[in-house]
Amino acid sequence: MAQTPNDYLERILTARVYDVAVESPLELAPNLSRRIGNQIYLKREDIQPVFSFKIRGAYNKMVKLTRAELDRGVVCASAGNHAQGVAFSAEYLDCRAIIVMPATAPQIKVDAVARRGAEVVLIGESYSDCYAHAIKLCEENGMTFVHPYDDPEVIAGQGTVGMEILMQHPDPLDAIFIPVGGGGLLAGVAAYIKRLRPEVKIIGVEPTDANAMYLSLKLGERVNLAQVGIFADGVAVKQVGEETFRLCRDLVDDVVLVDTDAMCAAIKDVFEDTRSILEPAGALAIAGAKLWAAREKQEGKTFVAIASGANMNFDRLRYVAEQAEMGEGREAIVAVTVPEEPGSFRNFCSLIGARNVTEFNYRYGADDQAHVFVGLSIQKRSEVTELIEKLAAHGLPAIDLTDNELAKLHIRHLVGGHAPQAQNERLLRFEFPERPGALLNFLQSMNVGWNISLFHYRNHGADYGRILVGIQVPAEDDDAFTAFLQKLGYPYWLESDNPAYQLFLGS
Repeated sequence: MAQTPNDYLERILTARVYDVAVESPLELAPNLSRRIGNQIYLKREDIQPVFSFKIRGAYNKMVKLTRAELDRGVVCASAGNHAQGVAFSAEYLDCRAIIVMPATAPQIKVDAVARRGAEVVLIGESYSDCYAHAIKLCEENGMTFVHPYDDPEVIAGQGTVGMEILMQHPDPLDAIFIPVGGGGLLAGVAAYIKRLRPEVKIIGVEPTDANAMYLSLKLGERVNLAQVGIFADGVAVKQVGEETFRLCRDLVDDVVLVDTDAMCAAIKDVFEDTRSILEPAGALAIAGAKLWAAREKQEGKTFVAIASGANMNFDRLRYVAEQAEMGEGREAIVAVTVPEEPGSFRNFCSLIGARNVTEFNYRYGADDQAHVFVGLSIQKRSEVTELIEKLAAHGLPAIDLTDNELAKLHIRHLVGGHAPQAQNERLLRFEFPERPGALLNFLQSMNVGWNISLFHYRNHGADYGRILVGIQVPAEDDDAFTAFLQKLGYPYWLESDNPAYQLFLGS
């Protein structure tokens, strides 16, 4: 029998979540608020005992099972956070739990589930791939399936997040942004908020490559995606729930889609305000709030974004850091063609001026011209257009690669190769203080008669920058080259005999 809004209000008000969950704080994000021109509060579900809101729904479902049902055990299918909620609840309620997880689940989530004493089964690549196997286990063993989202008790448990938001923020509120996988959190919060404060907009947020709710609401029926992206593994769901779709169809005002760069930028935004690191799915709502505010030209409004989880794999941080500046529009990638002649690099850097160079890749390839791959810190996108026009006016044609996925993901790491024409090449590594102008100082100190045949630099945010340089220096200039290195004053290492250079870059 379909649940009415009144039924869900009662279910949420009587939900049993606080045996194991905490009332998470609602915190203003001051830096982000200033940047987007609206007050944005973070609902900190990332600090729950399992670092995710999922413990609410899982426990509320399980605590209402009979002792006999608990003794037979429970099974769930989950990408990770619901799995931890079920495992935690099973440990608390002293019952057996089998957790079916996709083989792509982050190891940090797999380990966290196993530590709670649950049995982990890895199968498939998404939630949908795990579901059938979990149901089979239930039928074979007489166990209870704990659905991650499509169950009224689970939805009600997640709805307590909405209940807390209204208690913590009784003042006017314009919109609440909620991450969407199967729709349990979105449906639960929407059911509560729309019953008591119907003027508050409820906006779901999904990845562009896992947009099952967006398409379902647009088409008026549940769609089944052929495949989903797994960067935001916590919401990698091919089909939303039947009950969650029914509720969201009536209660949700909008669904916003954000890409990977936007999620990475949101992770950085939250870190800068809280010093906490969200997982990609946990940062979805923040990314959506930024996009929606800009798209709808909102200013002076008050938003809540649910920071839904923090089960981040440490090895993903490198990628997140690389993409965050792109997602925030604070780094641009430009390809510039310069004459292949001594002094051209110095001329190019002079035209860049005081801009902070984040990356510089070049390898000698032809006698007449050189193609340079450059990353630059920017404040607004118009700076890129202005720089390209300036370079063109000085005979240096350039193109903007900031939105080029091939360039961002691959080409930046592949600029190189053997250069048989680069005679008398000497390869050196340098360290220099990471400050604006250090790169230009290096080039201005060098003899204009020596040609740079290789250059690689990437700003990693450390105190010292590290560059790799190939310089063509005739043997008769040995003394002058030694004097140049001593005068420069930067620590350096000669790498011409390094086997890695000989194999992949040497002439």
